[in-house]
Amino acid sequence: MKNAPDIADVPETETPSAPRHPRRPDRSRNRILEAAILEFSEKGFAGGRVDEIAERAEIGKRMLYHYFGNKEKLFLAVIEKVYLDLWAAEAALELDRLPPREALAELVTFVWNYYLDHPEFITLLNEENLLKAQNFRHSRILREGAEHSQDLVEEVLARGVAEGVFRPGIDPVQLSLTITSVCYYYLTNHATSSIVYGRRLMTKKAQAERLAFNVESILTIVQAAPL
Repeated sequence: MKNAPDIADVPETETPSAPRHPRRPDRSRNRILEAAILEFSEKGFAGGRVDEIAERAEIGKRMLYHYFGNKEKLFLAVIEKVYLDLWAAEAALELDRLPPREALAELVTFVWNYYLDHPEFITLLNEENLLKAQNFRHSRILREGAEHSQDLVEEVLARGVAEGVFRPGIDPVQLSLTITSVCYYYLTNHATSSIVYGRRLMTKKAQAERLAFNVESILTIVQAAPL
């Protein structure tokens, strides 16, 4: 009888094996991160518990520590993830395919809708500010991502100036701060502002009016003076 071939001589497609689960560690890590986003956005860094995160992720606490080391490093990973997700969505807008005014309007609309769709981002951003940006300060990933995001606004401004539709001399950092501020403040303070101004600020109609006002305001800030 002919000897059975050595397992190494069998082509890969013919090698009998149990079903494979590629990138299982990545899936486990992502499951922990998603659970940690929920935990920290609900309870903050101080109130968030590793035990609860492990339970949410349906993973052993020892495995959580294996991936992230400690609670502080896990929170850093959470902050990095939510910002990287934001910047990835921002980059997918492909603003360079649009004329400058439309591109800027698209960016303002994106920021508004992203904050609405991802309230956990705003909550975690507030928490990071309470922590004096300790994670941003020590994260190369976040610093590099922030620089690229700033470049996006600068490029739209430069195209607008070159085409004569935006006035020159606009600081892209100031413009970025203004875009985020007109969206962020409204959404984080709507409960008190609704009482102060006597309006229901989170109805669909009120949200649409606010977005239109934000877009108009930003375009007015940057528009070139009439000839």
